[in-house]
Amino acid sequence: MSQTGSSVALIPARYILAVLGSIAMAIIYGLKVNLSVAMVAMLNHSALAHHGALSVDEKVHVNAEPVCQGSNSTEAVEDGPFIWSEPVQGIILSCYFWGYLVSQVPGARVAESFSARWVMFFSVLINVVCTLLTPVAAKMHYVAMIVMRVGEGIGGGVTFPAMHVMLASWAPPNERSVMSAIVYAGTALGTVISMLMAGVLAGTLGWESVFYVMGGLSCLWMVLWLWLIQDTPSKQPLISQEERDLITSSLGSGSASGHGGEPKPPVPWRKVFTSGPFYGILIAHVCNNWGWYMLLIELPFYMKQVLQFNIKENAVVTAIPFLTMWFFSMALSKTLDALRSRGKITTTIARKTATFIASAVPMGCLLALCYIGCQRGLAVTLMTVGITAIGGMFCGLLSNHIDIAPNYAGTLMAITNTAATLSGIIVPIFVGQITHGNQTIGAWRVIFFVTIALYILEIIAYLLLASGEEQPWNKGDKPASSIEATEAEATPLNTKESKQSYNGQEQ
Repeated sequence: MSQTGSSVALIPARYILAVLGSIAMAIIYGLKVNLSVAMVAMLNHSALAHHGALSVDEKVHVNAEPVCQGSNSTEAVEDGPFIWSEPVQGIILSCYFWGYLVSQVPGARVAESFSARWVMFFSVLINVVCTLLTPVAAKMHYVAMIVMRVGEGIGGGVTFPAMHVMLASWAPPNERSVMSAIVYAGTALGTVISMLMAGVLAGTLGWESVFYVMGGLSCLWMVLWLWLIQDTPSKQPLISQEERDLITSSLGSGSASGHGGEPKPPVPWRKVFTSGPFYGILIAHVCNNWGWYMLLIELPFYMKQVLQFNIKENAVVTAIPFLTMWFFSMALSKTLDALRSRGKITTTIARKTATFIASAVPMGCLLALCYIGCQRGLAVTLMTVGITAIGGMFCGLLSNHIDIAPNYAGTLMAITNTAATLSGIIVPIFVGQITHGNQTIGAWRVIFFVTIALYILEIIAYLLLASGEEQPWNKGDKPASSIEATEAEATPLNTKESKQSYNGQEQ
């Protein structure tokens, strides 16, 4: 075992996990958004126009009076085989969330109780199978398409909880921000890569290739995941003994540190739902997700409807911030972890700092957008800065579940992410109602001010309630005397001297 471990010592096993986890998130998000691009090539736009069912872009072109002078122009789109009305298109695109909402908590409990590694594997497997079957399903009936999308949602819903369980077992506290940022920044990269790749494939090889190529390439990840990843360091043969000791000693027996086989106590639901730090994460997650969907999904419509960017320009200005977000999240997480390891800041301050950046900066950018008028260059700059700053949430609130209760990190993530997912459903409806027949700067100011108000709520709630310290109920519903007795019997790996030794290694 030691020989095997030393052969991969140049790349720490925990960072192999982080990179493959990031690729998994990129796959899930990539397969989630590729239909949005492919559907343009799948629809028979001529037939839909003939039947009076104009596409969204056509409605904007017909009904909206340009607010700013730009280069917005309609572009000819080759007709596909499907005559799906606008309501049917909306159902197909939104039904992903039906499966996403219902699978998170059950998936989290399975990951915590049995194996997060296998939950992640089957999550990607379900998405790959449904993606490869999408062309066949589309040709059968749009109901079959709905079934495929719901299936993808079920698989996608368990990814965040399962990865939280993996990180709780693999990430030393002083590296938790960096590893979380690496993993969850994959969502941004997956989105932009998928959007660009799907556009090229649909335009050159046809819409079916979007699903066959992207689904087929994702199969490579499944092989690597089963070969290189285990649930815990204690089960991992491809790891050096030094790294195994570093991880287990830093996590201790009170965390989900992978001592293997020890059953976790049942979730103390009453204590969870009466916990201030938990509500700090919950409120911040919901509000931040509203801003996330507003900036990443709806702002491109603002660029088109109000600032009159054409489709090609819109694709470029939408893609760039994903890359800057990735770089920023890596730099911020590394900085915060370095400060924590040197004792300059606490975990609580690190989480609050990252979350404040991820909310205050986008809030300021949205406020500025309300008053810059038709300055298109400045608008692009503000959008880029705002979306880039959102990357702070990866090492902020999204990492915080593991801090307060590593034994239940997956379940806590499932609860807050389920609530936060509702923002993804409500935001498009809200924007559609406000801008219906009124695609003006004034209408978008209303939208932006509502988002700003939610950002203010997030900042206040998180700064007042959030904590980076492990909560007593992480041990379950055991009485305090029982917890103290358990800790007294802990191995030397939990002692103060051992933790000091670990901190010395980190520095």
